[in-house]
Amino acid sequence: MSLQLGFIGLGVMGTPMAGHLAQAGHRMTVFDIDTAKSARFAAHHGQVTIGRSPREVAAAADIVVTMLPSGEFVRDVALGADGLLAGFSGGELLIDTSSCEPWLTLATARGLAAGGIAMVDAPTSGAEMGAQAASLVFMVGGSEADVASAGPVLETLGRQVFHVGPLGAGHAMKSINNLVTAMTFLATAEGVALGSRLGLDPNVMTDVLNASTGMSWITQTHIKQRITNGAFDDPFKLELMIKDIRIALGLADEQGVEMPFCSAGQAFWQLAGQAAAPGASVSELVRWVESVTGAAIRSP
Repeated sequence: MSLQLGFIGLGVMGTPMAGHLAQAGHRMTVFDIDTAKSARFAAHHGQVTIGRSPREVAAAADIVVTMLPSGEFVRDVALGADGLLAGFSGGELLIDTSSCEPWLTLATARGLAAGGIAMVDAPTSGAEMGAQAASLVFMVGGSEADVASAGPVLETLGRQVFHVGPLGAGHAMKSINNLVTAMTFLATAEGVALGSRLGLDPNVMTDVLNASTGMSWITQTHIKQRITNGAFDDPFKLELMIKDIRIALGLADEQGVEMPFCSAGQAFWQLAGQAAAPGASVSELVRWVESVTGAAIRSP
């Protein structure tokens, strides 16, 4: 069944996600603050209209998907001047696939609900590769009915959809997932740096980890692909990982949950962020580890 969709945010993740929806035959209206991105997308896909504002997207769609850098951006797109709320007529659905602060998600949803608009938070795991392959994992918060309404869209974009709880639960789960990933990344980088200082080949070390209990998404998709070849080119930004760590630990503080290991790790991620250039890749964490350990993690 063809849907009338809107998509806002045509970045690293949003462009391939929106592309899969267009290729599935859905009629789409898209918007990005960078108008060149919208133009490129429309040039590559049929049945796509370029909206001049979030309001125009909402006026043309029954379901709108957002993929934006933070909860502030989603709130402004939804509730700001010329925003989605101004274009919706009532009864529509917003699916936010961004990685956001759960408390901002709840505030945005309250604003939309005043206009009769439903919302689910459906952040993703799988990174750019998952977006390109339509193999993302979605962790979704919202009512049973709203999550069911979002199903046809999410199932087009991913391989698994987990309904993790009420609205806001998806973004909470996402921050926890990235917190675990961040600490795994830091520990892996330090371990491989130590091995490099001892004369071990980091590529062989990665093979050993992948066949052993040290295996992780980082060892499977990052060390050889981004680090030992000197590329340092993961498109996910270092500052966004630091943001997700901050969200998770903010939730822990709110609940009175002590997280000593992750809190210590946060300080090191912040130091890495201070050492990196604005907009740096998350891979730059390893450059900071290299500078601290004095060990270059490179293939011989």
